[in-house]
Amino acid sequence: MKIMRVEKTLVSTNRVQEMGNRPLLVVQEKTGGARSVAVDAIGCIPGDWVICVGSSAAREAAGAKDFPSDLTIIGIIDHWQES
Repeated sequence: MKIMRVEKTLVSTNRVQEMGNRPLLVVQEKTGGARSVAVDAIGCIPGDWVICVGSSAAREAAGAKDFPSDLTIIGIIDHWQES
């Protein structure tokens, strides 16, 4: 699991059918860190600190073992102080 911050929504017009209409979000581990794209399984907004899972856990959290995701948001952190 990783703690990340949601930066913004990623708009993608061409997707594989298995992804359906799940939102994609740009997330970042720390300010100035590398950015990644995550599937939003719970309904986040920019600025939220979130918990993300990767690999097979990301596919399961997104809805199915064959779901094409390598990073999925599974929780919103209610209180977090970045250090």
